[in-house]
Amino acid sequence: MNNRLEKYAELIVKSGCNLQKDQILFISSPIGIVEFTRMVAKVAYEAGAKKVVTNFYDDQLSRYAYDYCDISVFENCEEWIALRQNSYAERNAAFLTLLSNDPDIMKGIDQKKVIASSVASHKACKTFYDALDFGKCVWCIAGVASEPWATKVFPELEPKEASEKLMNAILDVCRITNDPIAEWQKHKENFAQRKKWLNSQKFKELHYTASNGTNLIIGLCDMGLWEGGGQKAADGRYFFPNIPTEEIFTTPHRLKTQGIVYSALPLVHNGSRVEDFWIRFEDGRAIDFDAKSGKDVLEGIIKTDENSAYLGECALVPYSSPIRQSGFLFLETLYDENASCHLALGKGFPDCYENGYELNNEKLIEAGVNDSATHVDFMIGTQDLNIDGIKEDGSTLAIFKDGNWAF
Repeated sequence: MNNRLEKYAELIVKSGCNLQKDQILFISSPIGIVEFTRMVAKVAYEAGAKKVVTNFYDDQLSRYAYDYCDISVFENCEEWIALRQNSYAERNAAFLTLLSNDPDIMKGIDQKKVIASSVASHKACKTFYDALDFGKCVWCIAGVASEPWATKVFPELEPKEASEKLMNAILDVCRITNDPIAEWQKHKENFAQRKKWLNSQKFKELHYTASNGTNLIIGLCDMGLWEGGGQKAADGRYFFPNIPTEEIFTTPHRLKTQGIVYSALPLVHNGSRVEDFWIRFEDGRAIDFDAKSGKDVLEGIIKTDENSAYLGECALVPYSSPIRQSGFLFLETLYDENASCHLALGKGFPDCYENGYELNNEKLIEAGVNDSATHVDFMIGTQDLNIDGIKEDGSTLAIFKDGNWAF
């Protein structure tokens, strides 16, 4: 296990963040995985990092704040937090987020406080978020098992055994072999072939249908691009924002989604779950929705700001992906979104629009790329999902058939 963890840390630093000599690495990490965080820091220094900065946090302390603090506390971002995030972004730091959260830690909290915190953070830390969104800074998100998380995934096991099983599952789906960096290079090349085909088709719309009732048409941007695997920063450096990743995605036109879509997997958002839900769209906007549980959480996502009710992403993931075939529901979006085709409410991607890094937010919105303080993925890929690409002349080509690639 320790040998695989070392290889995982190396993959995160060298491929995920593509850390350069004399670059700062900023790590956000829960206190429960301090040993792995130290491992990552050591790899980073050995790779030539100028400095490794760590921001440790504790989910339970965060929960206390939501339980006991007035909403006014969340309506303003502390000046020192904004100064920290913005200043490191200005210094072109690489940003790494390590996830290890209890999926239910925030169950039942006031969603208005979550919304207020998100809006305040994005406003105060605009330099930081723009640096990530427009490719100035590289970033990576990766997961590490913890007992609180693992016992929710494997409730039948004792905490230590559950944690070991979850960590092994994470390492497996992250392709931690004898040479993970070479394995991810092959992974990148496989993505490139499918992206090339999708970009060559110039689809105008995507039509999603499934037996659960999904019947959705998503309009695409005229100069939209399909991306996937990793992405290029503004300086041309290639990095992997998500480890693992199995998706090829684009940013839809914010005003051109019509119809209804049903969830295929639970959505875990900020420590709260939404299960068995649907959303209806009209002229791009989510106008109606319901859920078996967690409807208040879904409502909070949709009403975060004026643009959070519009889509910012549609992603293609085959039902045969390694994560889906593992048979595990990870209860963490980083993994579960790579087990299923998914959509995202909120922020769109400038790099999914031709020369998008050269446009400001106002120009991107005019082009159809959504802008919001949130970006929340939800899974819609079923075993019988069909997706047809519709061209300008009305002709169609199958992209997905029965949950998997049709080409």
